[in-house]
Amino acid sequence: MNYQETLDWLFQQLASFQRVGQSAYKEDLSNIRALCERLHQPQNKIKCIHVAGTNGKGSSCHLLASVLQEQGYKVGLYTSPHLKDFRERIKINGIMISEAEVVGFVRNYQADFKGISPSFFEMTTALAFAHFSKSEVDIAVIETGLGGRLDATNIIKPELSVITNVALDHQNILGDTIALIAREKAGIIKAEVPVVFGPTTEEVLSVLKEEAENKKSSYYFSKVEHSFTSALNGACQQENIATVHEAVVQLRALGWDIREEALMQGLLNVLKNTKLRGRWEQISERPRVICDTGHNTHAIESIVKQLKKEVCQNLWLVIGMVGDKDVDAILSLLPQDAQYIFCQPNIPRALSVSILSEKAAQHSLSGISVEHPKEALAKAQELANEDDLIFVGGSTFVVAEIL
Repeated sequence: MNYQETLDWLFQQLASFQRVGQSAYKEDLSNIRALCERLHQPQNKIKCIHVAGTNGKGSSCHLLASVLQEQGYKVGLYTSPHLKDFRERIKINGIMISEAEVVGFVRNYQADFKGISPSFFEMTTALAFAHFSKSEVDIAVIETGLGGRLDATNIIKPELSVITNVALDHQNILGDTIALIAREKAGIIKAEVPVVFGPTTEEVLSVLKEEAENKKSSYYFSKVEHSFTSALNGACQQENIATVHEAVVQLRALGWDIREEALMQGLLNVLKNTKLRGRWEQISERPRVICDTGHNTHAIESIVKQLKKEVCQNLWLVIGMVGDKDVDAILSLLPQDAQYIFCQPNIPRALSVSILSEKAAQHSLSGISVEHPKEALAKAQELANEDDLIFVGGSTFVVAEIL
């Protein structure tokens, strides 16, 4: 199989949460343990930082990786989902894993996949561990896919754990209260491994602290009191910078050499160093087009806050969602004085554009429906004036399609 045939096989044969949702979620770690046993336990041969959270974990992972790169370390970075290319998930110093390595991995372990029946994410996690181990990275930054306690990444023993924040998301899997979701995120805390908590609520902190104390793990709080700036825009990024700053402080305490200059340059050069996309990213001008992958109530609140600061003649929102989100809660946060173009991403989990527009009308949001995200954006650009602002979002997969 060539690279494209290999990807087609993976998407067809292995259940992917991004595409089909809850049915792809495995409620134990037996599959990933079996895969890594076949691979001679690569996760035990790398030093790593483990990052969980509802929002901000992806940005924080990229910021951390960039800082470590600026210090001169060889840094693995494992994040999900990808926007354009599957290989975005697995990088070393900003360079994606090669097509040949993906093809070779699947070819060599295809029989094991059939015997173990891993999910798409479990397979990808095993591939990341194997790639980082084979490449002898100095350290790897590992982002959880969903939750924490039962996430496939949770078989590592990291140098440091980081939990960015906790908000309502994936309630059908992680629990329908903040406390239950916090308990799942706290599942990445390991015995006697220090953990950094990002800015969050007292209710969440009480759960996280209890878990850390049970594990005899020292814990540290990040505070949004700093003078650092980053290449990442958006209202939420100051919280992420604060979390990364505290993580760097604790890594230094563990013996990692990270100069202040590396910290500052890592924050500023994150886009160049890691090739991160889709975080309050401007992709066009006159009219300006900004996209952001935020897709739950906590993220949308931050996006709306940022939109209110933007100066424009008219505001247009190109919005699509997946069906297992709290759609009504998200729609209730969106500005009623904007013009809307509703669409749907091309995945089985997508909320149909007809249902989205009907629900939007119930929240006094008016607009038109154009099914495909690229065509929806083109329609917005056709209708908008040069001094207008077009925002594209509501789902990671909408942003992925327009990029």
